[in-house]
Amino acid sequence: MTDVAIVLGLSTLLVGIAAALLVRLLPTVRLQLIGLTFLAVALPLGAVLTSGWVMFHMHDDVKILAVSAASALSAVIGALLVAHWIVKPIDDLRVASRRLASGELSARAPSLERPAELQELSTSFNEMATNVEEIFDARRQLVAWASHDLRTPVAAIQAMLEAVEDGLAPADEYLPTVGEQIRGLSLLIDDLFELACIDAGALTLQLQRIRPGDVVDTCLRAVGAQARARNVRLEARIDRATPEIAAAPDKVERVLMNLLTNALRHTPSDGAVAVAVEPSERGIEISVEDSGNGFTRYAAQHVFDRFWKADEARSRSDGGGAGLGLAISRGLVEAHGGTIWAETRPGGGARFVFALPIEDPS
Repeated sequence: MTDVAIVLGLSTLLVGIAAALLVRLLPTVRLQLIGLTFLAVALPLGAVLTSGWVMFHMHDDVKILAVSAASALSAVIGALLVAHWIVKPIDDLRVASRRLASGELSARAPSLERPAELQELSTSFNEMATNVEEIFDARRQLVAWASHDLRTPVAAIQAMLEAVEDGLAPADEYLPTVGEQIRGLSLLIDDLFELACIDAGALTLQLQRIRPGDVVDTCLRAVGAQARARNVRLEARIDRATPEIAAAPDKVERVLMNLLTNALRHTPSDGAVAVAVEPSERGIEISVEDSGNGFTRYAAQHVFDRFWKADEARSRSDGGGAGLGLAISRGLVEAHGGTIWAETRPGGGARFVFALPIEDPS
């Protein structure tokens, strides 16, 4: 009789462990908790039924108590196993979040295959941690590049002032250069301020109905003297039937001027820069093409990054700015609900395109 009770007890224990393993394989926490509840109810119920059968056939109360205790213990063990499997990934996620909060930006939660809720939570946490790390890296890079671009003109101005103070050069000789350096500093500070507004989502757009062709005409007139000085031909291909768009005219002009000055800077003498306006599936597309050297596919993907140094064909050593113009252009276009991209023309040169929606982006 004792052997029968032991066999029944061990069998019930094995059934409880097997059931816990099956519960662990359920895809969601909700189903695992339902399975845990079912396990906690069904196993003792099975023990009661088994005990009744033993009582009917063996007439031995001790055997009944032994089988009931073994079944109840199996239910407890199964419940503890399932609870451990549910709680462990939550504890891992808690540890990872604590590490991230303490400043360890490389902290990541372990990848999970199941349950689905914890897998989604772990994936979202890791994506958030990656974004936070990228933001901090971008800020460090921004501070480093801004410090460099601010330090250079300040050092030049200081050197010129010292030369004037020491009587090594008359003040009139350095005044135009000092003015140029100060204007450059002012432009850089304005760019940094506008970029900060874009990052903070504090950019204000005064939307109105405008004709893209009128904006192009205004910008082409503004860069006309610069193009003539560089012996670069300006062309315009404007579809006058293009409908009006809802946009902030000053911001659209800022984007187009950035693209035009960038194209002129990298177009050799006797080259050409063309601006085209045409409707598309995205809304209205405005493109700026040049006959320069173009850039690689990698450069096209990173040309809108702030302070990014392009290859030799598009380096900052040829009179470029601080590397914020295209980054600001992307922010202004996206604030309108549009998109902007760059590509190399099949015949050579670069092509920058930005698309703005026809309707009010709000």
